[in-house]
Amino acid sequence: MTAFAALHRTGEPLLLPCAWDHASAHALAGEGFRAIGTTSLGVAAAAGRPDAAAAIREETLRLALVLGPGPFLLTVDAEGGFSDDPGGVAELARRLWASGAVGVNLEDGPGPAALHAEKIAAVKAAVPGLFVNARTDTYWLGDGDLAETLRRCDLYRRAGADGVFVPGLSEPGAISALVRHLPVPLNILYTPGGPGVAHLADLGVRRISLGSLLYRQALGAAVGTAVRVRSGRPPDGTAPSYDAVRALATPQ
Repeated sequence: MTAFAALHRTGEPLLLPCAWDHASAHALAGEGFRAIGTTSLGVAAAAGRPDAAAAIREETLRLALVLGPGPFLLTVDAEGGFSDDPGGVAELARRLWASGAVGVNLEDGPGPAALHAEKIAAVKAAVPGLFVNARTDTYWLGDGDLAETLRRCDLYRRAGADGVFVPGLSEPGAISALVRHLPVPLNILYTPGGPGVAHLADLGVRRISLGSLLYRQALGAAVGTAVRVRSGRPPDGTAPSYDAVRALATPQ
């Protein structure tokens, strides 16, 4: 079992913050987070490209190259692998692994489950050590059908997924049912209006992702600060110093 896989199996659930650049990742690592994810929304928005549209393959690879050597375990949000060709997704996985990434998140959209399973199988065949978190969007984009969610999770697990991710699911009974059903760790997206970290842990969730929340909070804080200054009020909250950010942005 890899060190990253062990974080899903032992101790407290893995609370995974998601970064969008070198400074945000290293700032989070500085607060003791052993594993850092990336957010495709943050990467896409920073590049002026749409999220979930297979438009940021190269930006994602560049970020992995920057973050892979960092003092933390890196898992990359790769949308649906930026390709409908399982071989192309496997090649992406090889490049992520070579960059130093130890995990990848692959989402189904929710497109054809069989195709997503083929992508997962191709990635695991190409890079057995890469932790594949198979995301299904049955709740995020679909109608929240628990039976279909279970079917997809089973299919992805049989294809080799090391864990499954069901963003948008927040109902405790359904979460418990998935935990009982699955032999692999369940990942749930934290939402401010949903169950808290302690509650999700009690339900048996082993990975709790923050997704794009940090990026959106940072964007909101930036705009709010500009508006306050424009109106003659001082900024609220706290901000790292110029020198602190400069240090974070400097490759070690």
